[in-house]
Amino acid sequence: MALSMAKSTSLPGLWKMGTEKPRGSTGNLKKATLAFSVGGNLDSALDRKKGPAPTKQTRELAGLLQTAGWRMVHTEQPSEPPPAEEDVLPSNMRQPRDAPAWLKHDKQVLRFYGFFQETVTERPDENARYRHVSIMFHMEDGTMSMNEPKVENSGIAQGSFLKRQKVWRADGLAYIGPDDLRVGSEITIFGRTIHISGCDRFTRWIFEQNGISLPPEEPMVEDEWHKTYKLRKIIEKGQKPLTKAQVEAKNLAKFMSGAPHVDMKFTQFALNERKVLRFKAFWDDHTPYGARMYFIIHYFLADNTVEINMAQCRNSGRDAYPMFMKRGQLSKTTQVLAVPGLLAAEGQIYYPQDFRVGASINVWGRKLVIYDCDDATQKFYKEYLDIDQRKGCIDVSEKPVTHLKLTPAPHNGVGREEDSLINCQMIQPKPPKVDLERLMLYHGEILRFECKMMNGEPEDELRRLVIAYYLADDEVAVFEVPVRNSGHMGGRFSEKRRMKNPDTGEYFKIGDLFVGQTVTIASQPLRITRADEHCLQYLEAHPDEFPYASPVACARRLLPLATDPEVQDERGIEPERLKELAAKAGVSLIDHELVTLLRHFGVPPESEDQQPRIIGPHALQCAG
Repeated sequence: MALSMAKSTSLPGLWKMGTEKPRGSTGNLKKATLAFSVGGNLDSALDRKKGPAPTKQTRELAGLLQTAGWRMVHTEQPSEPPPAEEDVLPSNMRQPRDAPAWLKHDKQVLRFYGFFQETVTERPDENARYRHVSIMFHMEDGTMSMNEPKVENSGIAQGSFLKRQKVWRADGLAYIGPDDLRVGSEITIFGRTIHISGCDRFTRWIFEQNGISLPPEEPMVEDEWHKTYKLRKIIEKGQKPLTKAQVEAKNLAKFMSGAPHVDMKFTQFALNERKVLRFKAFWDDHTPYGARMYFIIHYFLADNTVEINMAQCRNSGRDAYPMFMKRGQLSKTTQVLAVPGLLAAEGQIYYPQDFRVGASINVWGRKLVIYDCDDATQKFYKEYLDIDQRKGCIDVSEKPVTHLKLTPAPHNGVGREEDSLINCQMIQPKPPKVDLERLMLYHGEILRFECKMMNGEPEDELRRLVIAYYLADDEVAVFEVPVRNSGHMGGRFSEKRRMKNPDTGEYFKIGDLFVGQTVTIASQPLRITRADEHCLQYLEAHPDEFPYASPVACARRLLPLATDPEVQDERGIEPERLKELAAKAGVSLIDHELVTLLRHFGVPPESEDQQPRIIGPHALQCAG
């Protein structure tokens, strides 16, 4: 039916079905612009479908159409070229391959030196003068400029001789360039012929880089005016003194004109203006309520006057007026003229040679001792008077004041010494601070040492006592062990408190108690014979505080006995014998060190009659 409809030509609008809006009764009709028609016979289009079967490659290409962007994915991308130097450098740093002159020769100037001759009229001493100029050629734009150095009192307006501009050559064919400027040649600029006599090093280097060799420098020409000008400047600076004839001629001219003779005071003022010698001095005022006072002396070389100022310290209690003597001539002797206006004798004032460091000067009846001067004054005396002022310097520094510290009153024996000291330091005493950390760390730690009395009394030989040392607060207590038929009751011998060691004058420390030591407690000499196991273990665990309990330290003391055959015996040596050998070698062993050696390097006795022995080789091996 579709074919019959396509062949029919009686329905012209049939092909627009589905592409146009149906006509309704609304009247708002809008003609569709989308329309199509088949331009040919439909049978021919169907016949074209009958062709060869698609190949595998055709199917693969048709399958790629299902993926979006298949053309970009399956197309080989061209490789990017490596970045060029222009891509890396910023745009403001790029330079073209053929740089223009204004960029290639930026701030490069060729400098030539030359001179030209100018006529001088109405002068009896000269008829011409050479004027020296500097020619600068700017390579960036081909412009030129000339400057003439200024000479003082030359009578000619000098400075900028030619402003920067392009200058035509004398023939008018082109502008002046580097080829027209050569050392030893002449060039005409605006009607003036200038002879080029030299150039600077940069200009010569530029020409050498371009294969051009410039002639050597020519000496600078001088006219009569330049020679006279140089000589006059040398004389003005004092580099060349005037001749005797010139000096006499000048003096004769002054006398003929009525000028006075040379004023020596004015000459001294002109040569020594603002030159001041500075000294430091002191004056010991021996009057009642007097003291040592320090001064600064200024000696003015311009007119031989002296000024003295007081060097007061801060909060000195004196008036804040440092002037002691106003500026004026200082007389050596104090004198009063009988008649006002009477002339005084000359030579009675102080001069620079009268001021010596270490000496004294008289200032209106006061003796001022000069003890130092500054560096400029020292240099002046060394250079002009050949005097070394540093040799006489006096040390005026005051000795430091030592304040005696009041010691607290001695303890009266009532209560603890710390409580009495607090009463001396505070009006409202507070209890002394307790080391809580030490108290909590060593609470309950007690070191016990057994001892016996050594007072020589027969009834006290059998008495045995125990010294208890409390680590928490460094307190010491002594208890007596009950002994049968001793005649003494056991119990507390000395109460627990901090005791002072009579031998050292300080409180008892753990280092004062060891086996073999004799201590005085309650006015009784007590010799420590042994310590309990807990005490020995604690002391061995803290060898830095108690070196007698360190086995290594005790073994090192036996090194002088290393070659003794008894010490080298593998069976050991008795402690008493070891102590005797050590005493002969100059080593004093105490009983606690023998106990330490027995505990670490000893062997038990084989029978009750024998004593424990110390293995010497083991101890020496530990020491090594």
